[in-house]
Amino acid sequence: MKRRPLLPEPTTPMRQVEFIALTAMLFASVAFSIDAMLPALPRIAADISPDAPNRAQLIITSFVLGMGLGTLLTGPLSDAFGRKPIVLWGAVLYCIGAALALMANTVETMFAARMLQGLGAAGPRVVAVAIIRDQYSGRQMARLMSFIMLVFTIVPAIAPTMGAGIIWLAGWHAVFFSFILFSVISALWFKLRQPETLPPENRRPLRWEPLRQGLREILTHRVVLLTLLTQALVFGAFFATLSSTQQIFDQTFGQGANFHLWFGLVAVAASPASLINAKLVERVGMRNMITVVLLIQIGLTGIAALLFWSAVLPQAVMFWVYLAWNIGMFMQTGLTGGNLNALAMEPMGHLAGLTASVTGAVGTIGAVALAIPLGLAFDGTPLPLMVGSWVLIVLGFAAMLVLRATDRR
Repeated sequence: MKRRPLLPEPTTPMRQVEFIALTAMLFASVAFSIDAMLPALPRIAADISPDAPNRAQLIITSFVLGMGLGTLLTGPLSDAFGRKPIVLWGAVLYCIGAALALMANTVETMFAARMLQGLGAAGPRVVAVAIIRDQYSGRQMARLMSFIMLVFTIVPAIAPTMGAGIIWLAGWHAVFFSFILFSVISALWFKLRQPETLPPENRRPLRWEPLRQGLREILTHRVVLLTLLTQALVFGAFFATLSSTQQIFDQTFGQGANFHLWFGLVAVAASPASLINAKLVERVGMRNMITVVLLIQIGLTGIAALLFWSAVLPQAVMFWVYLAWNIGMFMQTGLTGGNLNALAMEPMGHLAGLTASVTGAVGTIGAVALAIPLGLAFDGTPLPLMVGSWVLIVLGFAAMLVLRATDRR
């Protein structure tokens, strides 16, 4: 007799509002896993690495390393076995990694556990993009991605405060318990409400030759390559801003004690960007939206850099200049991030899982590689960050001009 599944499989698509909320939660797991850890690092270092406290920083990078490796695997696996199994097994790996980290009493165990947690986190994050592409395309996909990118800009701002609150209530171990709880809730929601979007007849066997052909098609497609280049440049400027902003608020402007409040204000002020993009992108198009936003940001960043270079205004006024520029950088992400993802995926509907993996890995690794030297260039002022960001945005704008020229051929 055929066994009945433990949990019923949904057969009808969710309403769009619920789909956006669920997908945003899957996306948010990565930001929550990284940013909620930041307040815990000093305490973890004191407990399990007192002789080398700086090693605690690798708790973050080991997670990112695992996620990067997972990003390359989860897309092809989802193309071969379906979307839902990869998301759910990724959640299982994520929870196992978080549980091992919760019990870790050496930094080596912690690093291994966090790497496993990152490997699992790649499943929901990457496959969510493929699920969106399975059901939507073009400007409609960009509109949905804009709503989801809203979470991307908000979660990094509120996660450190959430992490600090959890640590204050129950200690740093409880942060890992919160990761498990978050993952279990989202996985159950996904299991019960999201139908499988890749039917068996459309799956691609997990064999080397089809995989090689798919990679070759993706990495030689002019639109995908130019979009990836733009994404790496634009997000490189954003990640550099994100990684440097605490130092600038603290060391440049003496606002370290109030940093979480100012950062929350930045996130809230920038959050309408994704909603604005969702309203406009179906009318003006993804390419036009990205190009115009980058052109505006080139002007604003250039003005801000000139003001800091000339030092003609008092420090109190320059604080507000920096705050406004910071909001602009976050808004740029909300106005371009979803469009860039959708633009890269648009010609690759038949390779949605593999494309999501490749673009996610290459775009993120490229952006981080560009952001690291910008962050290390901090000299007590935002000027190096602003100049470097201006250069990256100009290059991103140039890449978009080349893409638009290609489209007209």
